[in-house]
Amino acid sequence: MQDLSHWQAPPSPGSDILEGRYARLEPLAAEAHAALLFRAFEGHDAVWDFLPYGPFHSAAAYHRWVKDMAAQRDPHFFAIKDVKTGQYGGVASYLRIYPERGSIELGHINLSPILQRTRAATEAFYLMMEWVFDQGYRRFEWKCDAGNLGSRRAAQRLGLSYEGVFRQHMVVKGRNRDTAWFAATDQDWPALREAFQVWLNPVNFDAQGQQKEALADLTRLVRVASDPLL
Repeated sequence: MQDLSHWQAPPSPGSDILEGRYARLEPLAAEAHAALLFRAFEGHDAVWDFLPYGPFHSAAAYHRWVKDMAAQRDPHFFAIKDVKTGQYGGVASYLRIYPERGSIELGHINLSPILQRTRAATEAFYLMMEWVFDQGYRRFEWKCDAGNLGSRRAAQRLGLSYEGVFRQHMVVKGRNRDTAWFAATDQDWPALREAFQVWLNPVNFDAQGQQKEALADLTRLVRVASDPLL
């Protein structure tokens, strides 16, 4: 049995900016980010399909939503900026934040087309995981609609282990949601960190920007269990 007698609860997320080579994550603020994010999402209603809110069809409505979210401590939202392009292209949050348990979740992920499939998007998730485990959390969770195969693939690519499906977990936008669970622990993190660092290194990309080694291949050996649907 693991001895946790000296373990201490980590801090809750605060005003930290998370910055890497490709991505910069800033605590979400309506005045700074709402208009730029609305522009990135506008015309791409499909990105809201698996979220319990949206799409927003006016900048004012989205500004109000961002203002409400930014005022909360849980979830704790970030705006994601692609350092190379200078554009804000998405959001993600910590939620179900339980320092006393050492558990935290990544969710409310919404990436516009300008951020999808970029190094900045991957690094954004890495930076959020890095902060969590550096602060002393023991468990990092990812939950998604079981029908969202894209999100399930993303969780597995990041090295999170499949933990099963909660059937009839909730009703979202008038339809049933079964929820797929994924997680990584502090025991997984050293190997996952190394995998991310190898993938994010510029030498892993050729002159056309194509990856030489896939992140899913680098994280495969770390995962305790793989998603049977993928």
